[in-house]
Amino acid sequence: MNSFAQNALSAYQTNKNSSISYDNPHELILRLMNGAIERIAQAKGAIQQKNIKDKGETISKAIAIVGGLSACLDHSHNSELSKNLESLYDYMGVQLLNANVQNDIAKLDEVSRLLREIKSGWEQIAPDPSKEAV
Repeated sequence: MNSFAQNALSAYQTNKNSSISYDNPHELILRLMNGAIERIAQAKGAIQQKNIKDKGETISKAIAIVGGLSACLDHSHNSELSKNLESLYDYMGVQLLNANVQNDIAKLDEVSRLLREIKSGWEQIAPDPSKEAV
C-alpha cells in the first residue's frame, strides 16, 4: 500500500474501524468512500454549529481520503477511466478546500453527491466471492 493510501486509511480510521483488512481492496475502497462521505457530513454539521476547529479537522480528513482514493487508481487498466477519476478526485479536493475557506455547505454537498455516485458504480462491480481463490 502506498503512502497516500495509508494516509487516507489513517484519516478514515476511528476506534470502531481500526482493524480494517487489507485483504479485500474492493472493500477497502468502499470503506474509504464511506469515510469521506461521513467526514463531509461531519464538516457540514460543524459549519452549521460554527465549530471552526471540527470543520477544519473533518474537511482535512476528507481531503486526505479523497487524495488516497486518487493515489490508489490503477492507470494500467482502462487509463481513460482512471484519468477521468483522477481529475474528478482533484476537483473534489479543490471543492473541499474552497468549502473550508468559504464555509460553503453547497460545495460539501456537491462532493458528497459525487462520491456517492462513484461509490454506487463501485458497488456494482463488486467481485464475486465464489470466484475468488481459496
